[in-house]
Amino acid sequence: MVTPAKMAAAASLDSDSCVAQSNEANSKWLDAHYDPVADIHTFSACLALADLHGDGEYKLVVGDLGPGERQPRLKVLKGPTVLTESPLPALPAAAATFIMEQHEPRTPALALASGPCVYVYKNLRPYFKFSLPQLPPNPVEQDLWNQAKEDQIDPLTLKEMLEGIREKAEVPLSVQSLRFLQLDLSEMEAFVNQHKSKSIKRQTVITTMTTLKKNLADDDAVSCLVLGTENKEILVLDPEAFTILTKMSLPGVPVFLEVSGQFDVEFRLAAACRNGSVYILRRDSKRPKYCIELSAQPVGLVRVHKILVVGSTQQSLQGFTYKGKKLWTVQLPAAILTMNLLEQHSRGLQAVMAGLANGEVHIYRDKALLNVIHTPDMVTSLCFGRYGREDDTLIMTTKGGGLIIKILKRTAVFVEGTGEVGPPPAQATKLDVPRKTRLYVDQTLREREAGTAMHRAFQTDLYLLRLRAARAYVQALESSLSPMSATDREPLKLHAVVQGLGPTFKLTLHLQNTSTARPMLGLLVCFLYNEALYALPRAFFKVPLLVPGLSYPLETFVESLSSKGISDMIKVLVLREGHSAPLLSVHISMPVSEGLVAA
Repeated sequence: MVTPAKMAAAASLDSDSCVAQSNEANSKWLDAHYDPVADIHTFSACLALADLHGDGEYKLVVGDLGPGERQPRLKVLKGPTVLTESPLPALPAAAATFIMEQHEPRTPALALASGPCVYVYKNLRPYFKFSLPQLPPNPVEQDLWNQAKEDQIDPLTLKEMLEGIREKAEVPLSVQSLRFLQLDLSEMEAFVNQHKSKSIKRQTVITTMTTLKKNLADDDAVSCLVLGTENKEILVLDPEAFTILTKMSLPGVPVFLEVSGQFDVEFRLAAACRNGSVYILRRDSKRPKYCIELSAQPVGLVRVHKILVVGSTQQSLQGFTYKGKKLWTVQLPAAILTMNLLEQHSRGLQAVMAGLANGEVHIYRDKALLNVIHTPDMVTSLCFGRYGREDDTLIMTTKGGGLIIKILKRTAVFVEGTGEVGPPPAQATKLDVPRKTRLYVDQTLREREAGTAMHRAFQTDLYLLRLRAARAYVQALESSLSPMSATDREPLKLHAVVQGLGPTFKLTLHLQNTSTARPMLGLLVCFLYNEALYALPRAFFKVPLLVPGLSYPLETFVESLSSKGISDMIKVLVLREGHSAPLLSVHISMPVSEGLVAA
């Protein structure tokens, strides 16, 4: 018997399946594989896709961190299954594939950075191990261990002095000393007896790694390894001899690297460091050429064409040029956990993928949101490229160790503005444009028919305007009508202020010597006015010494004599003794005397 409850449950299941099918149909991705217990714990820098055997079948290389007490491992996946698995001596920092030889067939090699070493594999077999050069130890630390070797100091004194060095010295302690400082008092003497005969070694570790083309930009061209180290250096390795080709210094420890160009021609390198800055270096620079100071710590760095996209802990993506100019900022709904590049070669698309803490993956081209992918768990690593025999495959690992593989549909087209970020919807609203009037149509026809003549008339008027302006400027210079001196020998500036309602006005002249170091002496001030309208106590007086840079106020009083409310102009001339031509002049339009008008 079919009950109403069963009918409702069946209806709800049918509706849920219909919604899932509609979401699958509307999605741009095909769900190829999802394994929530794949036991893969890594981040984006330790993922790489490559045809390791030259058979056209691309594999996934994973540097597994091995959470808990498990040993880190190197895993190679073919499809959803693990092909090979080998242990690693230390936690992996980065993984990269590169062509190291010009011989055919050009099978890529695998480089895995772990601790102070780079392990190189060919055909998934160990090929070469490169170790970072050792650093010089702290001389004070070396002297202390020499004294301990000769039993001149006891372990407790050694511990106290090493702790003082760790707090104050610029050169950090060696691993041997750091391990010694972590021991209890009962274990110190045995440790000193065991290690006092050994020489102190200070070794740095690799923090990040990427590849740089050697001399060609082809996909199968030989590439160099670029390493970022804990001692604030960047090393470029030769792909064949594994020697250090060049070394660059940074103000901070690099954690993300982006490189473009070729080593033998020209390249640019961007390094995001722990001090909250992004440094840009070029081929001929041993130190950074540009610096981008961020307001928060970087959590990712991706190069999209010629733009550097930086993700920060303030839940934002920021776009910068290689000269440090900020182009745009996008606020995200949650914190960024990982970032990587999405490059679709068939459509020439480059975009940024950002895995967020709310279980979403946002895809941006510049600041336009292209797509949002919802995942069952927080994504900790992203990788996009050719996997197996599919060109556009997205591989994601989750915080719980899951593996998600999605394939981009061949008919999928990313359209800008599908998300909330971008121009407001009101921008797409059509304006209510009024209908064209008869006058507008007539003017349009007239402009089409007489366009050449109208342009010639406009050009003629423009040339006449320029000519009149030039003539007026020359006349002002010749007659010193400008309030600023036109000669470099007497650099002066003058402006006047009239105060009062009348019939008596206060006239203040502000005269300034604009030269940098030369004082001026022997200047005169003369007033020209209509004596029937105005009276001045002094129409001619000398100017005191003018010190450079100071403005001197020269005050006088003007009395209006007309009772008819008539005003006129007063000319102020500044002259040099023995010269008739004025240095500069000011024409003052006097106001009407309100006192006489009211009377």
